[in-house]
Amino acid sequence: MITLTIDGRAITVQPGTTVLEAALAHGIDIPRLCYHPDLKPSGGCRLCSVEVKGRPNVLASCGLACEPGLEVTTHSEQLTALRRDLLDLFLSDHPLRCVTCDKAGACDLQKYAYQFGLSESTFPGPVSRTLYQDDNPFFIRDHQYCILCGKCARVCDEIVGVNAIEYVGRGFESHIATPFDGPMINSSCVFCGNCVQLCPTAALLPVSRLRQGREWELRRVRTVCGYCGVGCKLEYALKGGKILYAQGYPGAPVNGEFLCTKGRFGWDFATHSDRLTTPLVRRDYAAAHGLAGPEAGAVGDFVPVSWEAALDLVADRLAGTVQAAGPDAVAGLASARCTNEENYLFQKFMRATLGTNNVDHCARLCHASSVTGLGIAFGSGAMTNPIQDIRHADCIFITGSNTAESHPVISYEVIRAARAGANLLIIDPRRIPLTDHATLWLQPKPGADQYVFMAMAHVIINEGLADKAFIEARTEGYADFAQSVAALTPEVAALQSGVKAEDIVRAARMYALGQRAYGRSIYDGRGHSTLLYAMGITQRRNGTELVLTLANLALLTGQVGKPSTGINPLRGQSNVQGACDVGALPNVLPGYQPVTDDARRKAVAEKWGVADLPARPGLTVTEMMPAILDGRVHALYVMGENPMLSDPNLEHVEAALKALDFLVVQDIFLSETAQRAHVVLPAAAWLEKDGTKTNTERRVQLIHPVLSAPGEAKPDWWIVQEIARRVEARLAEGRKARDESPSASARRPWSFTSTAQIADELADVTPSYRGIRHHRLTEAGLFWPCPAEDHPGTPILHREKFTRGLGRFSAVQAQGPVEPPDAEYPFILSTGRVLYQYHTGTMTRRSGPLAWRTPHGWAELNRKDAERIGVADGGEVIIRSRRGAVRTEARLGERVPPGVVFLAFHWSEAPANRLTQDAALDPVAKIPEFKVSAVQVEAVNGKG
Repeated sequence: MITLTIDGRAITVQPGTTVLEAALAHGIDIPRLCYHPDLKPSGGCRLCSVEVKGRPNVLASCGLACEPGLEVTTHSEQLTALRRDLLDLFLSDHPLRCVTCDKAGACDLQKYAYQFGLSESTFPGPVSRTLYQDDNPFFIRDHQYCILCGKCARVCDEIVGVNAIEYVGRGFESHIATPFDGPMINSSCVFCGNCVQLCPTAALLPVSRLRQGREWELRRVRTVCGYCGVGCKLEYALKGGKILYAQGYPGAPVNGEFLCTKGRFGWDFATHSDRLTTPLVRRDYAAAHGLAGPEAGAVGDFVPVSWEAALDLVADRLAGTVQAAGPDAVAGLASARCTNEENYLFQKFMRATLGTNNVDHCARLCHASSVTGLGIAFGSGAMTNPIQDIRHADCIFITGSNTAESHPVISYEVIRAARAGANLLIIDPRRIPLTDHATLWLQPKPGADQYVFMAMAHVIINEGLADKAFIEARTEGYADFAQSVAALTPEVAALQSGVKAEDIVRAARMYALGQRAYGRSIYDGRGHSTLLYAMGITQRRNGTELVLTLANLALLTGQVGKPSTGINPLRGQSNVQGACDVGALPNVLPGYQPVTDDARRKAVAEKWGVADLPARPGLTVTEMMPAILDGRVHALYVMGENPMLSDPNLEHVEAALKALDFLVVQDIFLSETAQRAHVVLPAAAWLEKDGTKTNTERRVQLIHPVLSAPGEAKPDWWIVQEIARRVEARLAEGRKARDESPSASARRPWSFTSTAQIADELADVTPSYRGIRHHRLTEAGLFWPCPAEDHPGTPILHREKFTRGLGRFSAVQAQGPVEPPDAEYPFILSTGRVLYQYHTGTMTRRSGPLAWRTPHGWAELNRKDAERIGVADGGEVIIRSRRGAVRTEARLGERVPPGVVFLAFHWSEAPANRLTQDAALDPVAKIPEFKVSAVQVEAVNGKG
């Protein structure tokens, strides 16, 4: 530790702390314009200059390291005069339009001018920069307000890692610009708006904010982003019930001030004219049930009805199906976008009211393999470490994750770590944005990555790099596992995967030892390696075994149970982790309690006031569609899911939905699935409700309503409860008519009046959430497991022991793709996401800025393949598989290797899942193969 004196106060700090950091940490404010705690100091504005005893000149405190015995003065007559002169110079090249400026009241330059008593500049002359650029719908650039602090360029480079803007020109010509002063869309800009967030003046402003209100007129509401699973907290600024802009804020636990483009700019979907505002019934169905509504409110083939009529109709059909064909004739899809409380009620309704375990959600199509694989290896199927641990890792191993596009804020942590000296190891068939920052990128053939992972384990064992003490004390099954990789040498893996043997060896050493590229580790002993993966691993017919293969590497090297280590599946949707946690799965009750465990099942049944719950695991998402077609499932209740775009083999899905006797969908828009429903119920969006969500790192956070729901739209929990009340009444009437005794005289009534009440019951039946109550969820939230109300939560899993006791090695066999390319279908199709869209596009395609950036879909092809089939960049192609065909634009480049086509699944006009497989399922997780399907590609427009 270092002790110095600042303004006469003795202050003790860690080595490496700057004087500015030390002062701010101890409540001593120093003026500053170019400083930000998450950026490297630049010393450009000089406002933070201080006097140091024994030094002849003032020094910029942002770049001055603390030294023992240093005596610093932060405020004096000399410093005040200096700061006034500096501010005078800033104002001399700045338009003094504070009366009409949109940043008035939030402008740092204005704040300091006021503080130092400056109302105008003593240096007359015109403003040198006058360029005004409004070339995109995200933000404007008004260069006359720019003070050249450089924070925009530095955050773009140091945090986001795209370096889209930088200083250009000299002297009075100096300004911040893209290369060649072109429009933002032609640069590498990803429109994250972090430059806008950090801009101290009005040089960068959101378009949505312009001339809409003054800062002091705005109401601010903080909540959790409803897009990906990172769980960023953000603050919305509103006037008159209308959102003007969104931003991060200092102290937000996951993201701080930084956001991605969807989080910052993708909120306008909530007020889109397509929002559902009243219950709807299909016109012919309404007529058949005497519910013909007024044509004035008709939406396509649907007519509006009252909530009472819609809920009664839904209850009649669901109860009638149970009475006629049994409980398992009904199935339900919960939602990874709804709250924990809503998913909890949904699965409770399916189990306790209807009597079936046929409940699942889209985790089946993304991370079911994580739940099964990590459950087998560790006992818990979730991220082992918090996101901010990444920042201090010595080695970061990413595979099967396009982090910068699917989880951008996590990629910021990766980039910061790499810039600080961590090695970044990427194993991915496709060139992703983070490969530009990688120390080593291994590019296996699609479907062949398991050979690389197992060969890495072979190297670690053969070179004596395994953590023998950890293996001996905390694992089981090592001998069989070691035998399973004994013959899989790097040379064998190279033949199967196309990756050089020497690169496999290098990767194994890097990960096992936690090697850094440069700089010193903050940890003693073996360096700390963290492993991040996503759906490139899990969306495979052998996804469970791939997850087990990665878990083997962590167990082999002891890279788990410590800070900045672990196995970390990056979940794709805002509450996919929470939906799994609270029981929206067909084989487990809340808290992953198996439905087959008699004691646990009966304990939950007692809490719910029912005699028992169904003991047989229900149908998964991928099993529901065949069950509909073969007549086992007659009715389907969908809450906020869109299987008509998200499920594989859409021809099969469409046939199944058409075959249903009854389909009810509650959603915020008339999605592709809702268009096929008999009844559609309007739900509140995530910006309009309260409750909790659990992010990818197991952090449970409160969300708060920012807007009012439109029309008659209701929170999902209210809708589920109203349906449950009515169904229970009808089933009770049926039992009475048959002179049967009630199945549960102590059944708890459906009488929740708040999400806090639901959360309390959820905690009572969920061991890992037992200590998580709304009143405990402060700014930082709580990590599960949190077994008691006085428990602080568990940011890092498996510190002393694994959830299952000992970590389990698994002997698996490397497998290639189930549908390799052949003469008829010579290409491999891989599906995924793009930065500006989310899931099936229901929200993002109705966001003006996001839709402007990506108005339609496209297929990525390698230039060599394009030359061979005769298609130009921007031309059209038809992609065919054994299941269907799509027509879309071709974009050429080197992101995919020859022989591979990449297609995102967001666009209904060219649905990627019309091509994917539904027959090849992971035998344990029941997840389909999304990443490797054989296709043919045909040019439509040719080279012209």
